[in-house]
Amino acid sequence: MILPVYAYGSPVLRKVATDIAKDYKGLSELTENMFETMKAADGVGLAAPQVGLPIRIFVMDARAYAENDPSLVNFRKVFINAHILERGGEEELIEEGCLSVPNIHEDILRPGKIRIKYVDENFTPVDEWYEGMVARIIQHEYDHLDGIMFPDLVNPLKKTLLRSKLRDISKGKVAVKYKMIFPLKK
Repeated sequence: MILPVYAYGSPVLRKVATDIAKDYKGLSELTENMFETMKAADGVGLAAPQVGLPIRIFVMDARAYAENDPSLVNFRKVFINAHILERGGEEELIEEGCLSVPNIHEDILRPGKIRIKYVDENFTPVDEWYEGMVARIIQHEYDHLDGIMFPDLVNPLKKTLLRSKLRDISKGKVAVKYKMIFPLKK
C-alpha cells in the first residue's frame, strides 16, 4: 500500500525517532509499504518519520546507481534501529533532494564514508562501513531519524532564500505526483 509522505513542516519530521522491539506490530507490512511508497515517488530512500511514524526505520534502494557502481545491482535494504558510529573520508558536496521537500535540490556537504550499526528485517545485528553514494543516501535518511532535514544543512544565506519555497510546501502549494500530507494546508 502506498502511504502518504509528510511534507516539510510536519512536526513528526522534527522528532528524534525511537528504537523499536522485534515484536513491533506490522513491521514487515510497514517496510514493504515504505518500499512501495518510495518507488511510486521515484525515491531511493524513505524514513519512517516521512510516513508519520517516529521510529528508527528507513529503507533504501540504490539499484538506480548500479550503472555507475555495479556493486549496487541488488542493493535494497531495511535499516532498523540504525545508529551511525563513525563518519570519515573526504567530504563531498553533492546535490540532494527529498520526498518531504519536493522540487527543491541543494548541494549538501557530507563525509564520504560511514560506519553504521543496525538490525535488518530479521533483527539480525549488522555493523557495516559504507562509502560513496550509499553512504550519502544512508546519512540523508538517518538524519530523518534525528529530526534533521537537508534544508537544515545548507548555508544560512541559501536557507533564507529557500524560506518562502519551504513555507509553500508546508501549505501544499507544490505540484507532486504522489500523495502528501501538508501541515499548513487549509
